Amino acid sequence: MKIPETYTEFEDTFQASKPPSNWPEPLKALWFMAKGDWEASHDIAQDLHTPMGSHIHAHLHRVEGDDWNAKYWYRKAGRTYPRVSTKEELKHLIVEVLKEGS
Repeated sequence: MKIPETYTEFEDTFQASKPPSNWPEPLKALWFMAKGDWEASHDIAQDLHTPMGSHIHAHLHRVEGDDWNAKYWYRKAGRTYPRVSTKEELKHLIVEVLKEGS
């Protein structure tokens, strides 16, 4: 399956049981989070040693309710704590990763 170009195309992949193996790791992590699998998403995100990986990691801890840990990861990502809902933040992250193509 090709890498989605839009958020709608990304959502259209949710019928699958897992993301395609050819997708970049950040997109796989976000796919699992969008499907409600925090653990699978975190397993990927904690091994992404990039600003985007740190941002995804921050989002996950924010969703978990661990604000102290989330704030640490936002700082590592060079980001500020978001003022939008976690649902909105997830969509923004997905769109950003799709634009980066990474």
